[in-house]
Amino acid sequence: MSLGAEQVEQFVRDGFVKVEAAFPAEVGDRCVRELWDATGCSPTDPTTWTQPVIRLGGFFTPPFREAANTPALHEAFDALVGAGRWEPLRGLGTFPVRFPSDDDPGDAGWHVEASYTGASGELRLNHRSRGRALLLLFLFSEVGEDDAPTRIRVGSHLDVPPLLAASGEDGREWLSLCQDAVEASADRPVALATGTVGDVYVCHPFLVHAAQSHRGRTPRFMAQPPLVPIGELDPSASEPNAVERAIALASPGARELS
Repeated sequence: MSLGAEQVEQFVRDGFVKVEAAFPAEVGDRCVRELWDATGCSPTDPTTWTQPVIRLGGFFTPPFREAANTPALHEAFDALVGAGRWEPLRGLGTFPVRFPSDDDPGDAGWHVEASYTGASGELRLNHRSRGRALLLLFLFSEVGEDDAPTRIRVGSHLDVPPLLAASGEDGREWLSLCQDAVEASADRPVALATGTVGDVYVCHPFLVHAAQSHRGRTPRFMAQPPLVPIGELDPSASEPNAVERAIALASPGARELS
């Protein structure tokens, strides 16, 4: 079922929407079996879980393609980005697999995602979110509050457009933009990306978010691929999609979001 008008407005206001049961749990279980093999760890022997996080690259086998391309997800992408305006996912990645651990994972800082590489090889963002239409969080395990759920600053995507408006098409270097975005969104409320196998959080590309340490008992499996746009996003379009509309509403000179 496609996202309703209320869910689209939630996305514009909060920067994310949760699509429950976006892919079948049985498909997710098949994916997890491949992920366990790739970690080199044993699902039944916690003594093999020696690192707080293991990052796995892209997976393009049939179960991953099936999980990424369900009718529910395609309809959500159409509702938020527009039919014909996004590239289908060929698979899923990357996977930060988080294990119960007292050690600092070393990657739990607040940030926004970079979306393209500059001429000198540096990561960048611009006001059109060049190269990224959405940030997607695919849950492949049960994720409760203690299971290292991604932290989300609700509405923080609205703090980013003013930081990019003066930079034009070239945009800004990722690290300096992150520092400013984290400071600008410091007072935003925090939500946790909890859920069950098959749930997907569909997020605005400017959303400020962060990992955290795993305090639970069962490793957490999640994919966080981008949805790549076809063509350029245009916040000044006469009929903007939901991603563009949020950028336009938060840009300097725009009316405040009600």
